[in-house]
Amino acid sequence: MRKIRVIIAKPGLDGHDRGAKVIARALRDAGMEVIYTGLRQTADQIVSAALQEDADVIGLSILSGAHLHICPRVMTLLQQHQLDNVLVVVGGIIPDQDVAKLHAIGIRGIFIPGTPMQQIVDFISGHVRAHAQEA
Repeated sequence: MRKIRVIIAKPGLDGHDRGAKVIARALRDAGMEVIYTGLRQTADQIVSAALQEDADVIGLSILSGAHLHICPRVMTLLQQHQLDNVLVVVGGIIPDQDVAKLHAIGIRGIFIPGTPMQQIVDFISGHVRAHAQEA
C-alpha cells in the first residue's frame, strides 16, 4: 500500500512555521510522505503542489486569522482541478465560531494549538483509509 502523501502549507503572510514543521515531522514519523511547501504560499501554489505531488491530504497551518479568506479559495481551486478527494485539514488559531463555517466548505479536520500529535495522525490515517475503501 502506498504511503499517505501530505502537503503541509503555510498560506498567507504568517511567518511562523515552527508548528507546521513539528506536524510535518510527526506525520513523517508515522510513516506518511510529507511535502512542506514553505512560508507565504498562495492558494494557487498550494493546490498546484497537491496536483503535482498527487497528494491525499493538504494541511494548512494558519496563525494569522486569515482562515476564512484562504480556506474557501483553496477549496474552490481543488474543485476546479477535480481534486475533491483531497482531505483538507487546518491547524492554528481558529475561533470556535468559525469551525462550522470551515466544515461547511469542506474542511474536514480543524486542530488548535495543543492538539495531541497522535490525534492528528489518527484523524488523517482514518480518513484517508476510509476514502480509499470507498473508491
